[in-house]
Amino acid sequence: MLKVRVIPVLLLKEGRMVKTIKFSSYRDVGDPLRTIRVYDAQGADEIIFLDISATIDGRNQLLGIISACARECFIPLTVGGGIRSVEEARKVFAAGADRISVSTAVVENPSLINNLANNFGNANIVVCIDVKLDNEGVCRVSTHRATRITQLKPVVWACEAAERGAGEILLHFVDREGTMEYGYDLTLLSEVTHAVSIPVIACGGVGNLQHFVDGVRIGGASAVAAASIFHFTDQSPIKAHSYMNGAGLPVCLA
Repeated sequence: MLKVRVIPVLLLKEGRMVKTIKFSSYRDVGDPLRTIRVYDAQGADEIIFLDISATIDGRNQLLGIISACARECFIPLTVGGGIRSVEEARKVFAAGADRISVSTAVVENPSLINNLANNFGNANIVVCIDVKLDNEGVCRVSTHRATRITQLKPVVWACEAAERGAGEILLHFVDREGTMEYGYDLTLLSEVTHAVSIPVIACGGVGNLQHFVDGVRIGGASAVAAASIFHFTDQSPIKAHSYMNGAGLPVCLA
C-alpha cells in the first residue's frame, strides 16, 4: 500500500491566509510564507494552496506569491484557484507549482481536463470537487466558491474527471469546511473512492486525528487534507503522522 499523505491546506484571499467556515465568514490569519515554512519543517507531505477569491474576482493566480512560497517550500505544492486555460496553468507551473487544482472552470468546460492532462501529464492535474448539499439535502457539485450549486452528482463527476485525465480528485466537503466537528463525509467519500481508480484526497471537517484515520480506513482516501486543525490547535503534520502510524496506517515518519 502506498504511503498515506497528510496535507495542510492554505486558503488565500487577496494575498493573505484566511480562516473560513463553509467558505464564508472570512478572518485574516496571517502570512502564507511564514506558514509554509512551518509546515515544511513539520514534515507535511504536500501543501495545497488555494486562492479562493480568484474565480469570483475574475483574475488569475497571484503568481508572485506562488513563486515566493515555492522558493520557501521543499515539498510538493499544489496550487488552485482561477485557472481557466492551458496558458494560465502554464504560468502557475512556471511560478513554481508542482501540481494544479481546477474546479469551476472544468465543470463549465470539461474538455479542459483533457487539454491540461495532455499538456502537463495526468499526475499533475487535480480536479477539486466542492460538494454542497442542495435545498433537498442532496449532495451536489458546486462552483464559484460554492455559491452556485449544479445538478451534477459528485460520484458521476468524479468518474468523468478521471476518464478525462485527472490524476487525482480533491473531494472537498463544503458544508463541513472549517467546522472542525464531524470529520469527512465518509459515506460519500467511500462512494467516490470505490467508483474511481485514481487517488482521492479528502478535505473538510476534520476536528481530531481520528478523523484522518477514518478517512483512510472507512472512506478509502489516499490522502487526508485539513486546514483549521493545523492552524488553530496544537495538532501538526508530525502528530498526525505519529497517530496514523500508531493506528497501523502507512505514513512517512520524520
